[in-house]
Amino acid sequence: MTITGKCYCGATQFELDTPPPSVTSCTCSYCSRTGALWAYYAADDVRFTRREHDQLFAPRANRHHFCAVCGMTTYTESPTWDLATHQADFSRMRISINARLLDDVDLATVEHKIIDGRNLW
Repeated sequence: MTITGKCYCGATQFELDTPPPSVTSCTCSYCSRTGALWAYYAADDVRFTRREHDQLFAPRANRHHFCAVCGMTTYTESPTWDLATHQADFSRMRISINARLLDDVDLATVEHKIIDGRNLW
């Protein structure tokens, strides 16, 4: 089953093989302002079928992407994090898809997690 998603205008489109088992709300200043719910995938598990107007905002370790046309926060490239030590593992990068952009996925049926990014980083 292929899951599709796109930004508001369709300039960024992607496909996933599986729906997210959970989504994460982060309380850091960036995520709380965008309202994104993040679905985490290995980089190889995300297929971008269109990225015509992709823009980048890259403070520190995370590279946040958004559409230059419609402004939607689309995805983030980031290292995995060891939550016990609060250290980034750059050898295991992941893609965080803004799950609010997924077509035909009822987010009310997906587990929601909260990360206290405001105080962790």
